[in-house]
Amino acid sequence: MFNWFKSKKPETSTPCAQSTQPISPQERLVQGLNRTRKALFSTTGSDQASRASQLEYWRTALIQADVGLTLTQALITEAEKALPKQPDPKATLEALKQALYTQCLSNTPTHFTLELEALTSILVVGINGAGKTTTIAKLAHHFKHEGHSVLLAAGDTYRAAAIEQLKHWGQRSGVPVIAQRPGADSASVIFDALKAAQARQSTVMIADTAGRLHTQHNLMEELSKIKRVMGKADHKAPQHTWLVLDGTLGQNALTQVKTFHDTLGLTGLIMTKLDGSAQGGMLLNIQKTFDLPILFIGVGEQAEDLQPFDTHAFIEALLTPLNQAQIIDQND
Repeated sequence: MFNWFKSKKPETSTPCAQSTQPISPQERLVQGLNRTRKALFSTTGSDQASRASQLEYWRTALIQADVGLTLTQALITEAEKALPKQPDPKATLEALKQALYTQCLSNTPTHFTLELEALTSILVVGINGAGKTTTIAKLAHHFKHEGHSVLLAAGDTYRAAAIEQLKHWGQRSGVPVIAQRPGADSASVIFDALKAAQARQSTVMIADTAGRLHTQHNLMEELSKIKRVMGKADHKAPQHTWLVLDGTLGQNALTQVKTFHDTLGLTGLIMTKLDGSAQGGMLLNIQKTFDLPILFIGVGEQAEDLQPFDTHAFIEALLTPLNQAQIIDQND
C-alpha cells in the first residue's frame, strides 16, 4: 500500500535555503489551498485499485471538501464515463479535473475590471469576522495598482477599531478614508464618502459596513437603507454589492449567499481565509449553485494574497498533488 500521488525523492537531495524570490500568483494559490489539498490527497491506496474504488475515494474526498453532493455526483458520473475499467490513479485524477472544467468553466466570467474614467461605487457586506475591513484594504491596493484613484468609506461605525483599522490601511496605501465618530449613522458616512469621491474625481469608492448575521432581519434592512441613500448621491450607486464570505464556514456559506442576495441583490462574491480551511471545495459549490461571479479569493495575509478569481487556475491548484508542490519548493 502506498500513496497514489507520492513521488520518489532524488537520492542525492540536500537541504536548500528558502528562496527569497517572489512566488508567482499560481504558487501562492497552490500554497494557500494546502489544507484542502491535504484533505484531498491524504489517503493511501493500491496502485491496482479498481475504477469503482478510486471513484469512491474521490466521491468521499470531494464531499468532505464541501464540493457538495450534487456537484460531486455530477463530477464522478462524468469522470467514470471517460475511464477504462482499470485506470491508473493519475488518469482518474485527470478525468476528474476535466469533469470540473466541464461543470464549472462554462459560464465563468473573465477577470473583473473597472473603467478608469467613471466613478464606480462598491458596497461590501458580510457577517462578523468574515474579514471585510481587511479585504477592503486589499481591494484598495489592487485597484490602485491598476491605476485607479481610490477612496474608502469607514461605514462600520459600530466598531471604533474598524474605523481605525481602515484609516491605518489607508495611510499605508496612500488612499483617503472618509470617516466619522464611532456610532455615527453608517448611511450618512457612506453618502459623504460618495460625494467626496465625486468631488475628487475618484474612479473607485469602496464602502465598509458593520458585520451582521444573515438571520438579523433589522440589520439586513439597514443595508437596504444604505443602498437607497447611496442612490440619492448617485442614481447608479452602488454599481456593485459584494458579499465577503469566510472560507472556513463550510455549508453555512450557501445560506449566507441566499439571504444576502435576496435582500440586496448581490453582484459578486469574495471568499477569504481559504488558507485556513480544508473546505475550499465550497467555492465551486457556491459557483455552481448561484448565478453570481466569484470575483476575488483570499489565500493569505499579504495584500498580494487577495487574488482575482480564475476558475481554471483554482481547479489546477486544488488538484495539484502535495508532492508536486513539494518538488516546486525544493527546486525554487
